[in-house]
Amino acid sequence: MKKKKVRKVTLAAGMTALLTTAVLLPEPALISSAQAVAAETPAQITAKKPSQAPIFQDASVHDPSVIKVGDTFYVFGSHLAAAKTKDFMKWDMIASGVKDGNKLIPNVTEELRDTLSWAQSDTLWAPDVIQLADGKFYMYYNACKGDSPRSALGVAVADNVEGPYKDLGIILKSGMWGEAGADGTIYDATKHPNVVDPDVFFDKDGKLWMVYGSYSGGIFILRMDPKTGKPLPDQGYGKKLTGGNHSRIEGPYMLYSPQTDYYYLFLSFGGLDANGGYNMRVARSKTPDGPFLDADGNDMLQAKANPSLPLFDDRSVEPYGVKLMGNYLFKREIGDPGQGIGTGYVSPGHNSAYYDSKTGKYYLIFHSRFPQRGEEHEIRVHEMYMNANGWPVVAPYRYAGEASDKLTAKSINKNDIAGEYKFINHGKEITSAIKESISITLDKKGGITGDATGKWKITSSNKAEITLKGVTYSGVFTYQWNPDSQQNVLTFSALSNKGESIWGSQVMNRSDKQIVEAVQKDLSLGDTSGIYNNLTLPASGTEGAAIAWTSSAPDVISASGAVNRPAAGSGNATVTLTATITKGKAKAEKKLQVVVLQQSEGPLVASYSMDEDKGNLIQDSSANAYHGKLTGGVSWDANDAIDSNDAKSGSLNFSGKDGYVQLTGALADAEDFTFAAWVNWSGGGDWQRIFDIGNGMDSFMFLTPSQYSGVLQFTIHEQGTDQSLLSAAPLPKNEWSHVAVTLEGSTGKLYVNGKLAATNTDMSFNPKELKAADAYLGKSRFAADAYFGGRMDDVQFYNQALNEQEIGKLSEK
Repeated sequence: MKKKKVRKVTLAAGMTALLTTAVLLPEPALISSAQAVAAETPAQITAKKPSQAPIFQDASVHDPSVIKVGDTFYVFGSHLAAAKTKDFMKWDMIASGVKDGNKLIPNVTEELRDTLSWAQSDTLWAPDVIQLADGKFYMYYNACKGDSPRSALGVAVADNVEGPYKDLGIILKSGMWGEAGADGTIYDATKHPNVVDPDVFFDKDGKLWMVYGSYSGGIFILRMDPKTGKPLPDQGYGKKLTGGNHSRIEGPYMLYSPQTDYYYLFLSFGGLDANGGYNMRVARSKTPDGPFLDADGNDMLQAKANPSLPLFDDRSVEPYGVKLMGNYLFKREIGDPGQGIGTGYVSPGHNSAYYDSKTGKYYLIFHSRFPQRGEEHEIRVHEMYMNANGWPVVAPYRYAGEASDKLTAKSINKNDIAGEYKFINHGKEITSAIKESISITLDKKGGITGDATGKWKITSSNKAEITLKGVTYSGVFTYQWNPDSQQNVLTFSALSNKGESIWGSQVMNRSDKQIVEAVQKDLSLGDTSGIYNNLTLPASGTEGAAIAWTSSAPDVISASGAVNRPAAGSGNATVTLTATITKGKAKAEKKLQVVVLQQSEGPLVASYSMDEDKGNLIQDSSANAYHGKLTGGVSWDANDAIDSNDAKSGSLNFSGKDGYVQLTGALADAEDFTFAAWVNWSGGGDWQRIFDIGNGMDSFMFLTPSQYSGVLQFTIHEQGTDQSLLSAAPLPKNEWSHVAVTLEGSTGKLYVNGKLAATNTDMSFNPKELKAADAYLGKSRFAADAYFGGRMDDVQFYNQALNEQEIGKLSEK
């Protein structure tokens, strides 16, 4: 009998059980007919909530790589971050940050000095940890310059999985322009790898391998010495598996299944940030070093960018790989259970995976960003199942414990499955667009109607076969915890031979009257106490409920939501909007009161002198009274102001940690615009904000004292495009400077101390188009950006562009 090795399941020190423990991925966790028991009706199942809802405790580890030690799962990720859990639901952070004192490598700046120096970096990228036969834990760390493939990959060892790790040295380098790389030839970034994102694993014969790579020349694999944890000699960079010509493919992770006798290579395509279209894919091979094919039979070695096209050519690699998951949103319609916009992910990726030999379950572990949350990211875990063709399909919702599995273990029949579903088709695109759910109905006779049409059937317990437009998808029906309805609901996950994944989530069965009542209760326009932009009046609610609107003052707010603000000085207008909700013969009304602000008096729209301590408020001395609210570490300081000779002088002091001022977005309700302020910047991280005004993550403008190259920058962003003004010199630190931005027509100007610092005559966007919902002093709408540190005084906004002489006058002390 052939001995087999475990993948990242730890051993007691000195034991040799590593060679006799079952390998990863035995038979899929599918329910046999012999396990079937009598099932409840769909209404009974969906209406019955568990005695206790699952409890989640989230953690932020980018690029999580999993290892199990005893009864605890650990993930290690970029920036020397790590977390642990016993149930894949409640995570505790262990460490984070490449700084001395991190328990994983307490003296990291010295211990990994050579690596950080080579990569010209102050941080580390995605690591991997495995336990070898000596019982010790080996961490494969790496650092990259970021704007080039200049990287170093090394290995460190520890007796305990939580460290401390001691460096064993660098094992690979890349990015040595004009010099020989690991294979002895001159390094070529289109052909040679960027030596990051390692994953170390044992094959079915007990041989140790490392797969690695990101962008650049592609994904490579090396044989490793199981005694030293380092590459066997004379391999250079190893064998190429996929990618090249700077194609956006990275984060490889390998899994072997003895049931199918395939090695599964997981990959992430696209860019990792919220606009990068990150998505998870998989291919498989009979041997760990390939060739790897996708479900359509494509050889992954051919997946590479076209060198004749612009850098990071995604279109050339989109057809390759089985796409498991990309950007999506199970959209919560008006009248659906829960709150908010629904459940979904943005740029999910850089996964690892785990198989539990005791339960026969598969788990996909990855990080994700989220709709409307910018660059915030958290660990997520989903179950996986093997379909009839031996490909993994991913559960639509995060893992939530055993209750869902117990329901799935009961016999699922046609009556259970029949009903309305929210439906997602992940497709094959690499895109920043979020795929929102549409509605389909699976009937008891096996038909599919609605926004997509076709047929379905259930085979051998919970296996699903779904056909849409002649394309057949193979997968499973399972119960999953729906965080919006707070119930276990029936779902499906299936995969086509073209490598496209589809998901469905069953909607609760309600009468027309119940649906109309739910829409009536849920319908809201948000805070309508001070409207200045056009309103979006929804025309429909959940399950096809129609919503029609009438207005008590159509000259102020039309039935379509167009807003005509009263003239300045005429006072605000109060309008009643009436929504009539219908579905079938059911009907209901709801009245909503809206206050429309009069137009701003100008040209001075707001003036904040910061001369007096008003507690958590700053007063606007203009006729518009657009007062602001102080939040966090920001306070009034009487001793440091630009007009310090004035007995009533003062300024606002921003701590740089969590302090900011909240203002109204009405400040930007103008086509032409001026911002002017005195700023005393303390320095610190890039991308701090002097001001940030906008609507969500797609429409905004900001002024930062220092962007990535260290200079003052103003940007207005619309339609995925930046239009910017950049000064030639950095903003001085620890001294007062007057800064101003003007926009007039297509011309933008940036001033420092009354002098013109930048001009751009191609600025076609204007502030009014942003439909600004919020405005901040000292805070960015992007969570990853630092808060402003320093002081501000005499902040002013205008609804016209001041000229150079007027700006000069404001800049006089």
